[in-house]
Amino acid sequence: MDQKSDSSDQHSEATWQHRAEMALASVIAADRLITYAELADAATIPPPHRIHKLTLWLETKLVADHQAGAKLRTARVISRSRGGLPAPGFFIKCRELGLYDGPDNGPLAHAFHLNLLG
Repeated sequence: MDQKSDSSDQHSEATWQHRAEMALASVIAADRLITYAELADAATIPPPHRIHKLTLWLETKLVADHQAGAKLRTARVISRSRGGLPAPGFFIKCRELGLYDGPDNGPLAHAFHLNLLG
């Protein structure tokens, strides 16, 4: 990959991350939830691996929020197929940070998630 292409990729990444940040802020202001696919669409994350790119970015936001002592904004992003819960990676990262010590699914996960949204 040449320098011009690399620079273009970095600009594209910064652009979609800015759009994702704005979309997430809008969701929070409206007290809503958004799916990973909806957020990827709102941010116009380029293929391939759109959701993977998004989840890596969300993990950095989760860590930053935790380190700042702020509410975890990423709790607003949920999986379409998990009954309103974030993906397992969200719970794994919360466990790594010492925020949660439960399963990725079920009543404990739901209670933890609802507490974060409150």
